[in-house]
Amino acid sequence: MSKPVIFTISALWDAEAQVWTGHCDAIPAAADAPTLDELLAKISAMALDLLPDNHPGVAPEQVLLQDHRAT
Repeated sequence: MSKPVIFTISALWDAEAQVWTGHCDAIPAAADAPTLDELLAKISAMALDLLPDNHPGVAPEQVLLQDHRAT
């Protein structure tokens, strides 16, 4: 198995809007969702769609997304 390529999703709870917002500049992708799990799922799906254009040498099975929650 090849070494994973790690992308970090920056996530922040927006109390006023009652949603999680997040982005990953390296992919690039951004979304919002009512739960953190839904946010990560949305950005994960986007990452797979955007990966060939932004990181053509990285295979989907190499991608590891990690979240960083801003406070």
